[in-house]
Amino acid sequence: MSPGEWEAAVSELWSDAVLEPEDRIERMRALADQAPHPALGAFELGGVFDSGGREADADVQYAAAADLGLAGIDRARAAQLAIQHASTLRNLGRVDEALRMLRDAPAHESVGAAHAVFLALTLHSAGRKDEALRVSIEAIEPTRPRCNRSMRNYRSESRGSADRRGRTVEPRDHRSLRVSSAARPRVMPGRGDVGKADTRHGLARSRE
Repeated sequence: MSPGEWEAAVSELWSDAVLEPEDRIERMRALADQAPHPALGAFELGGVFDSGGREADADVQYAAAADLGLAGIDRARAAQLAIQHASTLRNLGRVDEALRMLRDAPAHESVGAAHAVFLALTLHSAGRKDEALRVSIEAIEPTRPRCNRSMRNYRSESRGSADRRGRTVEPRDHRSLRVSSAARPRVMPGRGDVGKADTRHGLARSRE
C-alpha cells in the first residue's frame, strides 16, 4: 500500500459514521501495521482508542507516536497529537502532565484555536479558572476587533485576579492563535469527537 493509498484508507475509515467503535479500532489496527511510518500508525490507532472512550489505550499509543518521532514525520499530526494526548491525560486525571504538554505543544495552522481551547479546559480542571478565562479571551480577541478594548480590560482583570491569588500566569502568548477556516476538519473537536461537541476529547473525535 502506497503512502497515498494509506492516507485515503485512514480518511475513509474515519468518515464512516455508522461504524461501531470496536470495529473501527480493529480496522485501524490493520491499517496501523501498514502505515508508511510506525509513528503514523500509532497516532491514528491512538485516535480511535480515544474516540472509543479507551483513554488508557490511547495514552499508550499517543506516547508511542511521540517516541517514534512523529514530529519529524508529520508536523500537522504532531501538533494534533499534543492536544489530543493532553486532553486524554486530563480525562485520566493527570492534569499537571496535560498542562506541561500543552505549554510545549508545537504550533501548526491546522489546529487553529484548538490549543487555546484545550489549555483553557485544562486550566479550568486544575482549578485555575481566572487563567482559563484569560486564555479563552485571548483566543477569541483577534476574531472580534471591535471588542478588543473590552477584551483587553477583561484579560487584565483576570490576570490581576490570578496574581493576587498567588497563581502562576501561563507565559505563552495565545494571541497568535487564530481560528482558521483552512484548518483540517479532522483536527477540530475530534475525529471521534467527530461530530460530537462534548468536551471529553476534542481532536481525536473531530475528524472527518
